[in-house]
Amino acid sequence: MEPGTWNFESETLNQNHIYNTTNSPNMEIPAIVDNQRVFFKSQKTKDIAFRKGSLKRLYSELLEREKDIAKALYDDFRKPEFESVMTETGIVIAELNLAIRKLDSWAKSRSVLPVLINFPSSSRIYKEPYGTVLILAPWNYPFQLVFSPLIGAIAAGNTVVIKPSEHSAHTSRVVSEIITAVFDPGHVTVVEGEVAVAAKLLRERWDYIFFTGSIAVGKIVAKAAAEHLTPATLELGGKNPCIVDETADIQLAAKRIVWGKFVNCGQTCIAPDYVLIHESVKKDFIEHCKKEITLSYGENIRQSPDYSRIINHHNFEVLRKSIAGERLLSGGDIQMDDFYFSPTLVDNPQMESLLMKQEIFGPILPLIGYKTEEELHNVIGSFEKPLAMYVFSKRKKFIRHIIARHSFGGGTINDTLVHFANHRMPFGGVGFSGLGAYHGKHSFDTFTFEKGITTRYNWLDLTVRYAPYKGKLKVLKMFMKWFS
Repeated sequence: MEPGTWNFESETLNQNHIYNTTNSPNMEIPAIVDNQRVFFKSQKTKDIAFRKGSLKRLYSELLEREKDIAKALYDDFRKPEFESVMTETGIVIAELNLAIRKLDSWAKSRSVLPVLINFPSSSRIYKEPYGTVLILAPWNYPFQLVFSPLIGAIAAGNTVVIKPSEHSAHTSRVVSEIITAVFDPGHVTVVEGEVAVAAKLLRERWDYIFFTGSIAVGKIVAKAAAEHLTPATLELGGKNPCIVDETADIQLAAKRIVWGKFVNCGQTCIAPDYVLIHESVKKDFIEHCKKEITLSYGENIRQSPDYSRIINHHNFEVLRKSIAGERLLSGGDIQMDDFYFSPTLVDNPQMESLLMKQEIFGPILPLIGYKTEEELHNVIGSFEKPLAMYVFSKRKKFIRHIIARHSFGGGTINDTLVHFANHRMPFGGVGFSGLGAYHGKHSFDTFTFEKGITTRYNWLDLTVRYAPYKGKLKVLKMFMKWFS
């Protein structure tokens, strides 16, 4: 989701270093993990009433701290309160409500049909937590992307260690305060710090790892997880294409694309990364985009209370360099002192340009014209599988063709981002854009191991499976073919 890498191998780690933890003060990371394991072995988290009580306390605390959360997000990004509610606290509150209401049914074991070869028997799937979970959270949505997976992990009965991003320090501090107020440190704790801390955490053995961030760091996390055969969910990113064909409602498409691209100053893993626009409507689309940017943020965008900022100097510099030498259709205004980077439209960048080599992760939108569908497919196919894809069209056959031909995490037709909001659908990537999915019940399922149990009854025992086998092969094959 975010650009950048962690060079773990270059980090010099002091084994006696005391890490900045919240509700586990003055504890080293191995001791924190041991404390979590002891808490999990106490069996407390397997009790459904305990899980629901924890979620309800979290719900109350979040409602009480909503203004503090909004202020922290403003201090980190100058994020408007409306966006904070829409993309951060509102989503988390809705997820909490759902988990509290549905937890009893989610956690129930369920009966499945037995196979006749086991006759007489019954079969059942039991839900159990993995154990001790590590959540590594990013900076771009530093509240929502901590608490959304946390809710699933707690609902499933795990203990959790959270490493929030050091780049969004104000929000990370509030997250730590909330966790301290709600949870026993053996149940949930926060470990703050920079790259060395993340490296040390990944050297521990976990029962599950949930990571949100860049592809480069995702590979490092996957490698660390593989060392202990630890299952992991990786929520990554990619260059998300947005297609606008000649049949689309151009004005509405421009409005929805401008919103989806420039919310949170473009620092969104599922934001449209570039637009493939049919040449016959490209000129009109550009003009509508310019108008929609002005309608959204005014003539003086820097003074707009509704426009966020780039997170830090490093990311600001990456974005600044990426537009050097490009043909700008609008925008390009930047101010170093407050990391202001205006909404910027770029015309037909070269595929080998810096802008097109990696996920943009900022308020820069390349507009690439196409004439034939084959040109469109060639551009999309030149990149790894993206986390999201968007199609603006009135042609149902064309839409179905795009969905069938290209592999991507998820998407929306005739809008952007909004598929993320439906908790009934899994959210996640494929290939380089991620591994695993979550949201709603899918979050509970992600952090739950399903244990299958077959119970045999004693009132009949078919002898075909027992030695000696002479003369039984034909009967066995019949059972295997017809009664499985």
